[in-house]
Amino acid sequence: MSPVDAEPVEETRAFWQDLGLPGLFDVHVHFLPPNIQKRVWEQFDLAGPKIGREWPIRYRGRDEERVEQLRSFGVRRFSALPYAHRPGVATFLNDWARDFAAGVPECLWSATFYPEPDAAAYVRALIDDGVEVFKLHAQVGEFRLDDPLLDDAFGAIEDAGTPVVIHVGSGPVGNEFTGPQHLERLLDRHPRLTAVVAHMGAPEYAEFLELVETHGNTRLDTTMVFTRFFDSEAPYPDELLPRLADLGDRVLFGSDFPTLPYPYLEQLDGLARVSERHPGLGADWLRRVCWHNGVELFGRPD
Repeated sequence: MSPVDAEPVEETRAFWQDLGLPGLFDVHVHFLPPNIQKRVWEQFDLAGPKIGREWPIRYRGRDEERVEQLRSFGVRRFSALPYAHRPGVATFLNDWARDFAAGVPECLWSATFYPEPDAAAYVRALIDDGVEVFKLHAQVGEFRLDDPLLDDAFGAIEDAGTPVVIHVGSGPVGNEFTGPQHLERLLDRHPRLTAVVAHMGAPEYAEFLELVETHGNTRLDTTMVFTRFFDSEAPYPDELLPRLADLGDRVLFGSDFPTLPYPYLEQLDGLARVSERHPGLGADWLRRVCWHNGVELFGRPD
């Protein structure tokens, strides 16, 4: 029996049904062009220098199979989050992601950009056309968020209020382009930016939490945090949970599907476990994180 066949689908659906939700809103899902997806999975298979540990990918089906997998879980809305790793590739990724979202009603129209001379022009064009979310991966792309070639693009995104999911925490392997200081400089320049900190900024949880507390448009996504896989190397500190509870309206559910070494249910179980560790993180917090906060930011699915 394959891992997908063995999925605990009913248990996954029971999570949100027991909370009285219509489903899940997952802001951190990846769909990439097949040739690039293959290369990404190869890097994880090799546990390369930007991965740093064994990371067996569980969900390797075709795009259509993975979309159906999300639907079976009850994920009513999800992203595609392409990310450019070098100059000249963003437009290819964006064209592909546009077509993908057009054929998958649940998918947020996702896009990316990279420090290159035409970044501001294609970002403005995407905004004018109605793109719903951007993604940047500073660790993989090896660029600084305050690169001058990105400034006008961020200015356009800030003015439009389009969310941008940013992986700039130093997990799983940090480099000179990761860390809270990079986001801090970006937010000093663009304080109204609707930034979503991927993986809650792991492992620099406290520093990124402070940035979210002091910048009203900034948010956290829960991607892989509170799972046993992440807890083995970067557990979320219990002393931060009261502050996290106070930010309940700015924490978004994310999974990192399909790049998971465990069942999708593990992320939900992790959220349930942490919600029991602090009185402010109960069922209402879970409802906001897993559905209402995403709806507030991106709109209600049809």
